[in-house]
Amino acid sequence: MFRVRSVDTKDIDDLLRLSKQAVFLNLPSDRTALTKLVTRSQASFKEKDRELDRLRFMLVIEDLEKKKVIGTCSIIAKHGTPTEPHTFFHVLEKKKVSKSLHIGFLHQVLRLGFDYDGPTEIGGLVILPEYRGHKEKLGKLLSLSRFMYMAARPTNFEDNVLAELIPPLNDRGESAIWEEIGRKFTNLRYDEADKLSRKNKEFFGALFPEGDIYTCMLAPEARESIGKVGPSTQPVKTMLEKIGFEYKDMIDPFDGGPHFWAKTSKIKPVKNTKSMKVELDKSKMKSSTKKSGILMSLDKKQIFCTQGKFQIKGKTVFVDKNTQELLNIKKSSEVYFL
Repeated sequence: MFRVRSVDTKDIDDLLRLSKQAVFLNLPSDRTALTKLVTRSQASFKEKDRELDRLRFMLVIEDLEKKKVIGTCSIIAKHGTPTEPHTFFHVLEKKKVSKSLHIGFLHQVLRLGFDYDGPTEIGGLVILPEYRGHKEKLGKLLSLSRFMYMAARPTNFEDNVLAELIPPLNDRGESAIWEEIGRKFTNLRYDEADKLSRKNKEFFGALFPEGDIYTCMLAPEARESIGKVGPSTQPVKTMLEKIGFEYKDMIDPFDGGPHFWAKTSKIKPVKNTKSMKVELDKSKMKSSTKKSGILMSLDKKQIFCTQGKFQIKGKTVFVDKNTQELLNIKKSSEVYFL
C-alpha cells in the first residue's frame, strides 16, 4: 500500500537518501538545506496571506508496509521574482545573409533571458530505483497528486506552470551545455555553480555573455542536447505532453534541459479533479459505480492521497474505515477525486 502526503520533519533521513539519486536544485543533498525546505513546506500548507513567492510545497510517497518514504516531488508557487529572477536561454533562429556572395545561413542562437514575474514550477520528482517501473505507476501517482492540489487551491499558484526537465548527461553526470558555456564564463564546475545558485543568481547576469551565442560554435554533443531529455526523463516528458505541456524553445542555462510550459487551468488533471462529498454508510450508495482513480483529502495543514477503486455516485464517494484512517479524513477535511 502506498500513500502520498505532505512532507514532515520525520522524513529528513529518507529525503537525504533520495537526494543522492540525482542532482536536483529542488532536492539538495544537504541536511540543513533539506530541513529548511521541509519547514518551509509545512508553513506553506498553513499560509494564509497567499504571497506566492513564499509558498513552496513538498510531497512524499511512502511505502506503508515498509514504513519509509520512497519518493518526493515539489511545487514552487512562484519561480521568478525581482530579487530572484527565473533565468533561461531562449532558443532562437537568426538569419545571416551576404548580398555580395549571394549566400545566407539560418543559425540557431541562445540568448540569456530573465523573468521577474515568473510562473509556478513543478520539479524535484524522484523515486528510489527499486520502485521505478512499479505496476502501480508510483511516479505518476506522485506527479498527479500535486496537480490535484493545484486544482483544490488555485489561488496558491500562478496562471502558468513550468517544468524544467533533465537533459542527457555524460557518465560523470556533467552537462555538455554547462561545460561548453557556463564553465567557460564562470570558471565554476557544475556542482559548484549548482550550490551557489541556491543562494545567489547574480553571477548569471554579471558573467554570462550579453549577446547571442551561436550554437554552431559549440561542440556537437552540446548542440545536439539542446531541447532534448535524458533516457530516464523520457517517461516524464511523455506524461507532461499528454496532460497539456509543450516545449517553448527555452532551456536551462545550467544543464540545457528543456522548459515545458502549460496554462494551469488547461492541465488535464487540474481540469478533471472534482470536489467530492464523503459518505461513510455504504447502504446509501445504491446505484453507485466503482471507479479507478486518486482520492485526496486535505485540511489547513496537510494533504493525503491514495489510488484505488472507489464507489462513486454523482459527486459522492464512499469511504470505508481503512481509507478514512489512511487519508486522515475528518469532518473538516475537503475531499477530491481524479
